[in-house]
Amino acid sequence: MADIAQTRAAPLRHSTAGALASLSLAMLVSSLGTSIANVALPTLSVAFAASFAAVQWVVLAYLLAITMLIVSVGRLGDLVGRRPLLIAGLALFSAASFAAAFAPSLALLIAARAAQGLGAAVMMALTIAFVGETVPKERTGSAMGLLGTMSAIGTALGPSLGGVLIAALGWRSIFLVNAGLGAVALLAAWRFLPAGGATAMRAFHGEARGRFDTLGMLLLAATLAAYALSMTMGRGHFGGLNVALLSGTIVGAVLFVVAEARVASPLVKLALLRDPVLAPSLAMNALVSTVIMATLVVGPFFLSRALGLGDATTGAVLSIGPVVSALCGVIAGRIVDRLGAAAMVVAGLILMVAGCVALAALPGLFGVAGYAAAIILLTPGYQLFQAANNTAVMADVDRSERGVVSGMLSLSRNLGLVTGTAVMGALFAFAMGTGNVAAAAPAAVAHGMEFTFVIAAGLMLVATVIAVAGDWRRRRSV
Repeated sequence: MADIAQTRAAPLRHSTAGALASLSLAMLVSSLGTSIANVALPTLSVAFAASFAAVQWVVLAYLLAITMLIVSVGRLGDLVGRRPLLIAGLALFSAASFAAAFAPSLALLIAARAAQGLGAAVMMALTIAFVGETVPKERTGSAMGLLGTMSAIGTALGPSLGGVLIAALGWRSIFLVNAGLGAVALLAAWRFLPAGGATAMRAFHGEARGRFDTLGMLLLAATLAAYALSMTMGRGHFGGLNVALLSGTIVGAVLFVVAEARVASPLVKLALLRDPVLAPSLAMNALVSTVIMATLVVGPFFLSRALGLGDATTGAVLSIGPVVSALCGVIAGRIVDRLGAAAMVVAGLILMVAGCVALAALPGLFGVAGYAAAIILLTPGYQLFQAANNTAVMADVDRSERGVVSGMLSLSRNLGLVTGTAVMGALFAFAMGTGNVAAAAPAAVAHGMEFTFVIAAGLMLVATVIAVAGDWRRRRSV
């Protein structure tokens, strides 16, 4: 009998490994799509005889599509089945990547990138949601750590791979690579992901379509688009257009809440936002992403202007964070499985507080070595937090709401990245005393770096207080 049991167990392990591999590949592809196009902007400006402001929409269209729709596609996955929707998202991503590669005009390239972003939104929302259906609960942390590692690898690989491909084969090749990898991920998902039983069958009935909150989707998409644009337009100057967009964000948020309170099957159940685990996790996730974005916004200016490093050396130093993140993601997940998610959320945030303090102090004292040491301290804390926070949120989520909750997690991260770009960049400029980094003295840039990461350490302290208070409330309620 033992032999029979082992024989039966082997296919299950193989199926789980294959499913996790397909989810990891989907996460890698969507992250690669985010970062690989940035390096092509100067080339695209020449190729289409367009201004830099115009070609920036190649990146912005992708990010806006993800931000606007990630919660909605997560909810749609809950209704019609996550497997068919993820496969559709991978197919759309691959087809849009192919269209982008052969786009004859900048307008069509931007449109293809928006479609690519919609496919990426499906992939980002549903990969985390699928973990609960493919991995045993006691190994959820390890799976979340692996997905974090693949996300870091995709983000880190994008600029370097894009640069090599553009130099060797031209800008169209970066989108052909996306199309090819997307097709491989599509085949893997088709082969290994579980069908999802009765949930998937609802796609063939009118029930799911009737229950989808279209008004909520439109209001949320418009609200998020207004917020993202208010944070990214104006080239660092917060003018009248930014104020109008931010005002539109507030109005849209109010209308969304009113609509969700009245609809029978809301896109986002407002009770979720009062959940003692989810609500603090979303706030912490946004704060952490804001701080991580500060390293990507401020770091290059500090290394090049304050320390006088060349482009190649600056790129090498900036790669330390993603490389460390890729190396420690799986390890962080295993630690979460062993020691528990709640405790490791706090531990990760404490490491991030220490990393921010180190970024404020060490680079000014020890130069590149100090910067590298601080990043090596900050990054494992980030990965530990991500694995623990995702595990804590997804562990006990009802099966019918995994997609929308996963989408909300990804949305909070994206909003943090958008906010970090605008707010932390503005704080950096304020501390330097000028918005023109090229004209700033090295000492002013160094002071801006110090000031920005003192504020970042404060944000991480706030997140730590949220984590400790949330854990205390949960313990009291038990």
